[in-house]
Amino acid sequence: MQKIINGLLPILLVILSLDVLAAPQAAPDRQRGEGPYERLLLRGVTVINGEGSPPIGPMDVVIEGGKIASLHNVGYPGVPIDEEGRPSAGDGDTVLELQGHYLLPGFVDLHAHFGGDAQGVPAEYAAKLWLAHGITTIREPGSFNGLEWVSAHQRRSERNEITAPRIVPYVGFGMGREAPIVTADAAREWVREIARRGAAGIKFFGAPPEVMTAALDEARKQGLGSMMHHAQLSVARWNVLHSARAGLGSMEHWYGLPEALFEDRSIQDYPSDYNYSDEQHRFGEAGRLWAQAAEPGSTKWNAVRDELIALDFTINPTLTIYEASRDLMREMNADWQQDYAHPSLWAFFQPSRKAHGSYWFDWTTADEIAWKNNFRKWMAFVNDFKNHGGRVTTGSDSGYIWKLYGFGYIRELELLQEAGFHPLEVIRAATFHGAEVLGLDGETGSIRPGKRADLVVTAHNPLANFKTLYGTGHFRLVDANRPTRVGGVRYTIKNGIVYDARQLLEDVRNIVTEARGAEQGGAGSKRLPLMPED
Repeated sequence: MQKIINGLLPILLVILSLDVLAAPQAAPDRQRGEGPYERLLLRGVTVINGEGSPPIGPMDVVIEGGKIASLHNVGYPGVPIDEEGRPSAGDGDTVLELQGHYLLPGFVDLHAHFGGDAQGVPAEYAAKLWLAHGITTIREPGSFNGLEWVSAHQRRSERNEITAPRIVPYVGFGMGREAPIVTADAAREWVREIARRGAAGIKFFGAPPEVMTAALDEARKQGLGSMMHHAQLSVARWNVLHSARAGLGSMEHWYGLPEALFEDRSIQDYPSDYNYSDEQHRFGEAGRLWAQAAEPGSTKWNAVRDELIALDFTINPTLTIYEASRDLMREMNADWQQDYAHPSLWAFFQPSRKAHGSYWFDWTTADEIAWKNNFRKWMAFVNDFKNHGGRVTTGSDSGYIWKLYGFGYIRELELLQEAGFHPLEVIRAATFHGAEVLGLDGETGSIRPGKRADLVVTAHNPLANFKTLYGTGHFRLVDANRPTRVGGVRYTIKNGIVYDARQLLEDVRNIVTEARGAEQGGAGSKRLPLMPED
């Protein structure tokens, strides 16, 4: 059932009930993390505030009751810190000496599924991988495990009862109904109902224009957010321009954007034997779609870009989830697979005609080249959109297509830099802009007094190398001509609770080891863990 839903078939999405799906094992009560403290001092950090400002340090940051109370410049780089100018630590205060470390806002993953019965991983597995990579807030797109299940975890996370990021639940449009939504009145009724049930927003895949228009209008009235994967079954009638004009908040991935950029056609150039239910057809032809769109800098390109920006539209590209399309071998053999790929997730990744995203039935050099070209033009639009004032955010969609939770998110940061973003622009997309989309920018997303203490501490400068944020660290040569791994997030602070990222990664490795043992030898090798040394 979950595989069908994640196949993004809009007709089925509107008739399946969330209540009949098998949800993953619930997250256990929190046993990790220290705090929140009455008063916590972070000493000597270099602050990257998330709003686009350049780094500044050394700084002392005072956290009181889970919120940032004050920031203090305590000297200059390369000289001893001025001890007299530092905020004093009382007898009951907790101090973390972090000279030389970098402090960033907690990351926001705007496309973070918990997974379900198809993936077969416990909630603890995903949640700890997210936190271990600095992700302190997620938008759960669709709540396919059931809104009640997701909302229960949302409440427990807010109360710091589980080791998990803050959770913002969106619901797949039409979920929970026994019949499809085919009228505007039915759409409005459904939106009002999920608002009463505690949803924060809606994820759309496609519906008749009159239904989409009514649903988005009602969502605005109810104060709900909105996001959309413009599925190919509906995009010929409703692309991203239609969505933006009707009030959609953010588009996911890139479907619907090339269609808005068509100049010499109105429907994608499908081959005569194309079948949407064939995953290789779907992804293979998707890799040839951007070639059919207007060229960068053309009148059509600029007009679409400018209208989306004027409508305050957000692009959440999730570049990372399509990377196997352009380099399958890289994704299958990524460093983290051997120690962090849960066996049930590994099995889900394998080629299958019945599984969404398992499209490499016969994935060729030509397919990968087409996708490389796809990425170039896609990235060009995202970067151009950003350069002209458009909001771009970060999401991973991990749990599919060889992408592991947390690791896939850090890869998204690298891919935005590849697209042309300055590293500071990448961090802003990953923090402040994500919080803006969720309406949480007054609470989190940047390092400001009065905001929640949602923070990331790392010993290496991520602006110089995002690879140092991976849980497996960055591979490089150090003194004595010795290759090693360095980096990784050191601490993730969420709601003022300090989590040791390495401890969380160890927990995940234990979950994977136990699961492999239970299955008598699952996927991956038995080599020592790829862990950084510092």
